Amino acid sequence: MIEFRAVDKSFNDEAVLRQVSFRIGPGETKIIVGASGSGKSTILKLILGLIRPDSGQILVEGRDITRLEEEEMVSVRRRIGMVFQEGALFDSLSVRENVGYRFFEEGALEEDAIEREVLRLLGVVGLEEAIDKMPAELSGGMKRRVGIARALAGSPRIVLYDEPTAGLDPITKRTIVELMIQLRDLEGVTSVFVTHDLPAATTIAAECAALDEGGRVRFNRQGDARCLLDISFILLEDGAVCFEGNYQQLMASRIPYVRRFVD
Repeated sequence: MIEFRAVDKSFNDEAVLRQVSFRIGPGETKIIVGASGSGKSTILKLILGLIRPDSGQILVEGRDITRLEEEEMVSVRRRIGMVFQEGALFDSLSVRENVGYRFFEEGALEEDAIEREVLRLLGVVGLEEAIDKMPAELSGGMKRRVGIARALAGSPRIVLYDEPTAGLDPITKRTIVELMIQLRDLEGVTSVFVTHDLPAATTIAAECAALDEGGRVRFNRQGDARCLLDISFILLEDGAVCFEGNYQQLMASRIPYVRRFVD
């Protein structure tokens, strides 16, 4: 689904990414961890084609996007959802208009169909009752959940998360993490999770979601192994990949930079 091949990126002659290579298969989750300024968010911008690499290749769903023109990138971005740190909602638009923004802009659906889809997406994040509210009326956690609903408009197969749990209280953080797990396990969404929040990342690596006999979503821990096969970690140090592996390998690593995050 997503592949980086020896990608370099600099800003003002300062290297931000150095020979970064990794691959994310369908339905997999890649958790990217690193200190502030290590290049985590730059990776998301490159996947979206908002910036170009100085060298190397980037493939999305098998398509080399490295040198695509802006008009060509539009069709790529339509298949990607993006969840921002603060929700990044339009303050002047209602929740209905924020979640349905893509549909209103594209003009392919009738208003009744847009209303049904917006309600469905808000149902996924448990906020149907907030459809008529304005962003100023929402808590920080509710804004993040609306942001996730908006990212899911158009049923993207790839969702990018930029620090979605930052600054949230433990209960709200748990809600956001459960949504991410649910999308991964029940919807088959491929995801990239950029964070410095290792406890949240650990939960994503340790738990899975399934439907019980009554159709309710249940979350189960994977015992002490904490190593779901479709989840892996990348740690960036000064723009270079210093570690890639599963949760067990992360916790067992003796790399000094890795120990700073896990100890």
